[in-house]
Amino acid sequence: MKHRGRHRRRRRGAALRAVLTGTALALTAAATLISASQAEVTEGPGALKPLTSPADTGPLRLQEDLVPARALDRLTAAMGRPVGVDAVLRSADRGLREAADCSSGDRASLPVAPAAARAYCWDPADTAGDAWRPASVTTSGAADDDGVWGTHRVVLAGWTHSTTAGRPAERGLARVAFVDADDPAHLAYRWVLLVVPVDGGRDYRGLASGISGMVWYENKLLVTTTAGGADALYVYDLDRIQRTTVDGPAIGRVPGGWSADGYRYVLPAVGSYRYTDGRCSSSGPPCPGALALDRGTAPDSLVAAEWTAPGADRHARLWRYAFSTDPARPGLLATDTRGRADAVEAFRTRTGGIRGVLSYRPAGADRASWYVGRLPASQDGHGGLWRQDTEGARPARCGADASDRCWARETGSLSYWPATGEVWSLSDRMLFALPLADLDHSLD
Repeated sequence: MKHRGRHRRRRRGAALRAVLTGTALALTAAATLISASQAEVTEGPGALKPLTSPADTGPLRLQEDLVPARALDRLTAAMGRPVGVDAVLRSADRGLREAADCSSGDRASLPVAPAAARAYCWDPADTAGDAWRPASVTTSGAADDDGVWGTHRVVLAGWTHSTTAGRPAERGLARVAFVDADDPAHLAYRWVLLVVPVDGGRDYRGLASGISGMVWYENKLLVTTTAGGADALYVYDLDRIQRTTVDGPAIGRVPGGWSADGYRYVLPAVGSYRYTDGRCSSSGPPCPGALALDRGTAPDSLVAAEWTAPGADRHARLWRYAFSTDPARPGLLATDTRGRADAVEAFRTRTGGIRGVLSYRPAGADRASWYVGRLPASQDGHGGLWRQDTEGARPARCGADASDRCWARETGSLSYWPATGEVWSLSDRMLFALPLADLDHSLD
């Protein structure tokens, strides 16, 4: 995929850097100081502990389960030719507002330190009522090494609906905002509903699952599943976006065509990964809470963090799987002849409430640094951001009392864009980006 838009990278990168420089100063004044209720210094997570024994790494093994090609082809034949990402972007019907045009409440959810270089709030119709909540982000910078998909810079943001609020039919559903990020000053987006083929591809259902982690790699989108199940990840093919034909509340095949609760586009799953040891639990396989892509390994790898409750005594696991290098398996994990994927590296960290994870190894470094964004033990207000390795851990600190509650409120996942050096993330109200260099500077 290295042919995709490479000739545009230098031009867009220069324009982006100019925008970042100008906008960072404006956002500095908007940063909210930590309140007295947040002024606390928590115990650090310490150094990462490598996990190498079969008893530790065995529960991380996944079994690949791909949807049969005939089922996918049957669904395509019934729904019509799939559309591409560019078609979704062309039909963008909502806009993101720059931070200066967002409410003070929205801006208060941004990190205090390091400050966002630029940030955006969503269309008010999508944040009203808090039934839908954003949690995960990935970009075309992860999907392809030149940072563009076709001719577009794209950000994908995963949202999950409350399981208790709203109409019963939409509780627990998952959707993705396809954001056209070609012009940093004018981001626009369109919703796509995640679905799962059923009945051999004759129908589909909505994916009723939390997507706290999401990675776009090559033409595949990997998302986490709801904690407590044996499924760890669902896999989607971005070349298989389907257009619905009926605007109604139902999800699936209906008289006269295909419906998706009012969404114009659906993305059917093409597979999943299931733990071979059964459901995730405190004593078994980990419940994945955050995902990220690491292009600094050979081959590229999928990074994951275990979800544990903030402030709990149970420590979390961090681990990675290698991606396949088989040209016939783009975007899928490396598996053995039985379709099993084993973790190629794993650690234990003395922290909980991890909502964002990133692994990055600078040129010349002898080890990767792991960045974790976590919720506070009190489960309200700003969270913390830590950089860890096998030697120790350092937090981002802010305020006169050097509190470590400096990161975003209800922090979301982390996604690194190598072509621009940016890290993208989410708060409960905002989408934002900042240079990795700024993040590292705040942790030194």
